[in-house]
Amino acid sequence: MLLWAGILLAAAVLNLAARLFPGFAEWYAAQVYPLIVGTLGRLCSLVPFSVAEILLYAVLLLILAGLVLILTRRLSLKKAAAVLAKAFIGLFFMFTLNCGINYHRMDFSERAGFAIRESSVEELAALCEELAEELNAAAGEICTDREGHFVLEEEAGAEAVKAMQTAAEEYPELAGYYPKPKELLLSRLLSYQQLQGIYSPFTVEADYNGDMPDQDKPSTICHELSHLKGFMREDEANFIAYLACRASDSASFRYSGALLAWIYSGNALAAQDPERFLEIRSSLCDQALRDLENHNAYWNSYEGIAARVSDRINDTYLKANAQADGTRSYGRMVDLLLAWNRERGAEYGND
Repeated sequence: MLLWAGILLAAAVLNLAARLFPGFAEWYAAQVYPLIVGTLGRLCSLVPFSVAEILLYAVLLLILAGLVLILTRRLSLKKAAAVLAKAFIGLFFMFTLNCGINYHRMDFSERAGFAIRESSVEELAALCEELAEELNAAAGEICTDREGHFVLEEEAGAEAVKAMQTAAEEYPELAGYYPKPKELLLSRLLSYQQLQGIYSPFTVEADYNGDMPDQDKPSTICHELSHLKGFMREDEANFIAYLACRASDSASFRYSGALLAWIYSGNALAAQDPERFLEIRSSLCDQALRDLENHNAYWNSYEGIAARVSDRINDTYLKANAQADGTRSYGRMVDLLLAWNRERGAEYGND
């Protein structure tokens, strides 16, 4: 047990160093973490399915087998507890290396130079107007099914990686190798938890929900890929996803990114100025309105106990990893969009 105690101590020291010395987390994210992505992430990319998902099912089977052995007295509680303790230590160590330290690095917005401040309702309305224009422009180029809903024809994973690499031309923080994104085999399990995707720190994989509406997939995959660059904040991952989708040559990705940004910004405007929101919303084309309705109908159908429990767990997880706002931190994406829009306006002399 001395070895395992040493591993636990090392994980604790690394977490403490990341919390107390921000420079350490930044150095680690820039110099060490990319090596892990380039090795473990590259190795897991060799198989077409999510390694994390298969390992999860295998662990559940092992736990079930362990319970049977305990009940039949073929395995003592002491030995079972020792195995669980070692497994916990190992997972905690991997989580620390592949995820935990990165929670304490400099935010993407700071590195990119975006100044976040309070904004007026007029600025928010102007952002919504621009996003509505983006949505309408991209909507004319996308593919649809017989019911008129968005259909993603590109290979989503490859196009997402390409979008992230294109965005890296303007934001070098996003440059580097990206493992292949994976669609989960039992994606609907994520839907019951109201989850669109998940980053696995144990296999360094970006997994996504293949059961959700197609318009949600491009932005979700880019969101998960942003975690593979060491940016763990959920609001910033959404913002990065928008930037990547917007930079893509694919109209499908530009549409998905604009839809994501519209949902967050539109909801914020609706809370501040309902009449202005309805006025701008009326300018959306039928395609965008139809896909927004499809998005809402899908996710509303999965609201329930599982979703509420998942949200509570996610909230606790975020707070434990230095995101004090918990799930409320997702709203910060609107502030990031506003800061980005102001900077863009200043570049073109519109500020």
